[in-house]
Amino acid sequence: MSVLAILGSPSKQSKTGRLIERAEQLLTQQDIQLNTIRVHDFDAEKLLHADFSDPSIKAFQEAVKSADGLIIATPVYKAAYAGALKVLLDLIPEGGLEGKPVLPLASGGTPVHLLAVDYAIKPVLAALKAGHIQQGVFAVDKQIKVNDEGHVQLDEELDERITPAVLQFAEQVQKAHPHFKAPQGHQQKPSNLQICL
Repeated sequence: MSVLAILGSPSKQSKTGRLIERAEQLLTQQDIQLNTIRVHDFDAEKLLHADFSDPSIKAFQEAVKSADGLIIATPVYKAAYAGALKVLLDLIPEGGLEGKPVLPLASGGTPVHLLAVDYAIKPVLAALKAGHIQQGVFAVDKQIKVNDEGHVQLDEELDERITPAVLQFAEQVQKAHPHFKAPQGHQQKPSNLQICL
């Protein structure tokens, strides 16, 4: 099984990207491979003009189509997700997320922006017919640090929110996979995740 993370941050040292790194650690433990596509992976002119003949854009569309689930990650500026993310999402054909579980991850400078996950990101994912939109996780930038070795260190409170969110997302990905067989006696626990800080 594989998950595609779409990172819509214009920054190459994105703190939002660090959330994807933590998600990758957790998904790997569930035998789910994570691949990440960033806005920087594309030629800017081809991307801005939505050149659907470009090989990198064709490869992106194929990656979305073949993924068992998606993580949509973005910084939040002025209560809205990054314009770079919108450019990437516009490359996905109508209904391109149909049946796929999606986990939104966002980060911003203050908790004021936390509602952007519900009011800005989720409607776009719903328009793309996402199969199951997971409860999103919003992180304040100061909760995301990188140590001297370059490894991500999340604030304990943030990690306590992102860990169950990613694990529940992993469960949805497994259920959506055509060859998944639930273990006998397994019951999904109801989610009561919060994105408040």
